[in-house]
Amino acid sequence: MIPMIRTLRRFATLLVATAAFTANAQEYPNRPITLIVPFAAGGTTDTLGRMFAARMGKTLGQTIVVENVAGAGGVVANNRMLRTPADGYTVAIGHVGTHVMAPAVQGIEVDYVNDFDPIALIASNPQIMTVHPSVPAKTLKEFVAHVKANPGKVSYGTGGPGTPSHVMAVDFGTRVGSELNIVHYKGAAPAMQDVIAGHVNATFDQAATALGQVKAGRVIAFAVTSPTRLGSAPEIPTVDEAGMPGFYMSIWHALWVPKGTPRAVVAKLNAAAREALADPAVRKQLEDLGQEIPPAAQQTPEALRAYQKAETEKWWPIIKAAGIKS
Repeated sequence: MIPMIRTLRRFATLLVATAAFTANAQEYPNRPITLIVPFAAGGTTDTLGRMFAARMGKTLGQTIVVENVAGAGGVVANNRMLRTPADGYTVAIGHVGTHVMAPAVQGIEVDYVNDFDPIALIASNPQIMTVHPSVPAKTLKEFVAHVKANPGKVSYGTGGPGTPSHVMAVDFGTRVGSELNIVHYKGAAPAMQDVIAGHVNATFDQAATALGQVKAGRVIAFAVTSPTRLGSAPEIPTVDEAGMPGFYMSIWHALWVPKGTPRAVVAKLNAAAREALADPAVRKQLEDLGQEIPPAAQQTPEALRAYQKAETEKWWPIIKAAGIKS
């Protein structure tokens, strides 16, 4: 009889705890939310984070405070998220570098696809393949021929070891059968500046930052690393059209919460993100930043997890095979 009483008490306790948990999820949010940005203030990720924090805060009826937690290509911020309570009051923004490539290039045994709960894909920004005007090539096919004719001599600036631009350079060399002379910088901006100055021949940079230099005539654009042309620069062909089919790379951004966050909370955060993406003012801001807005079908948590998994399966073998380290 006593064991049965104990079992009933435990069951009653579980019911009370579950009811309280559900009630808290339904009341969510009842205090400010923190949005973790894995880089210093001022960059694209920080700009997007602040934009969505402001708009989603209106929908949720609470202030979303941005906190910059920089270091190790996003690993410091992600480690912080792994130790954070799964209550929806801490949200992270990140991109393909922080949530796909970072573990591979740093040799960390983590599973970011399943270690966090996805909220939504919020923006995508393909790369533009650019060169200094002095490079004897006016098209991507001519550039590939130039690289093949000069193995290891065509210089290429990256945003740093293990960054997406570095991984792209390695993938490019593998595809064409001739390596680039890779030069690392402390960020994409100084790499682009040295291309403009003619110190290095080429770089692949985000459309958001490269387009201004292309339109000013400081660099030549060969192609956009996307299956579709950019609405903000329709004159630039896709890699498929330019002669390197399937050479896709996008610096996509998304939102996550700690694993185990209540589904009702995830649903509220996703609804707030989707409302932000539907806001004409936010859409205009994203377009001005050269960002592509994901279609509605790609804005669900399930779609983000599937996309992150596919990106991990695509880039990890390339990183591992080339021995890329940060």
